[in-house]
Amino acid sequence: MNFTDVIAHFPSLSPMQQQQIERLMPLYAEWNEKINLISRKDFSNFYERHVLHSLGIAKIISFAADTKVLDAGTGGGFPGIPLAILFPQTQFLLVDSIGKKIKVAEDVAKQLGLKNVFFRHQRAETLTESFDFVVGRAVTEIPAFWHWIGHLIHKNQQNDLKNGLLYLKGGDMSEELSQFKRHIRFYDLKEYFTGDFFDTKKVVYVPV
Repeated sequence: MNFTDVIAHFPSLSPMQQQQIERLMPLYAEWNEKINLISRKDFSNFYERHVLHSLGIAKIISFAADTKVLDAGTGGGFPGIPLAILFPQTQFLLVDSIGKKIKVAEDVAKQLGLKNVFFRHQRAETLTESFDFVVGRAVTEIPAFWHWIGHLIHKNQQNDLKNGLLYLKGGDMSEELSQFKRHIRFYDLKEYFTGDFFDTKKVVYVPV
């Protein structure tokens, strides 16, 4: 899969957004030579397993302008940077406890000219701001993640989907969620994307 396959799933992208998606792989390849963010084996599937996977959230919601989104435990910028490309009128704060990963994400965003994404070398649970949505990608088990970030989601709604957590995760989650007493909705990414990688991948939605 290459960047044109990603673009095919989002036909309304502007030429600038298409160019930004095209530039993602060479920018991350350059950083990957310095910091081992993504394994060499996994990097050959960069657009499928990192970019398109991140954009699975965009199949569930189209963020309204001025929506505030926190990407907690962003690592090198996923899912936050691909989402920031897709939603230039939405504000994204990317946080991670590992400084060198935030440095990578910050440089990639700068090289792409993204004006709607901000960065913090900080643990998400220590933030004091509030957000419409929190996004994340397999940072930890969902109940633990919700414990860290649930209090950061406010209730002033401006999107079609009620404010909450949008979490990318795969596999069987029945055991980890057995004692999690919240309403949860699952969206299977195989409904939107083809390929074995997406067979068990989901967007887990936990409304506030």
